[in-house]
Amino acid sequence: MSEQLNIIARIVPKAAFYQAARNAICGIVKQTRAEPGCIEFRVNECPSTGAIYLYEEWRDEAAFNFHHCQNYTRAVMAAYAEWLAEVPDIIHLRVAA
Repeated sequence: MSEQLNIIARIVPKAAFYQAARNAICGIVKQTRAEPGCIEFRVNECPSTGAIYLYEEWRDEAAFNFHHCQNYTRAVMAAYAEWLAEVPDIIHLRVAA
């Protein structure tokens, strides 16, 4: 069985903070993709619902945890505490075959 971890995250900012939240996550894409354990990190948006979706692929759980310890990731998470309308829905998936 693979150790690879895939993440799908649904982020819903308050309407007043949508652009700031979008810009913040888009602003760390290049740094995140350069992390040694990152396989894929994509930001998607659904304008009709105001949601932002992240699709992430990580070598393993340790790589995902490393990402969340980075100052740039922590800065986004700190800002999101005020900007989000609801708690992010984060789904951890494992490759089955």
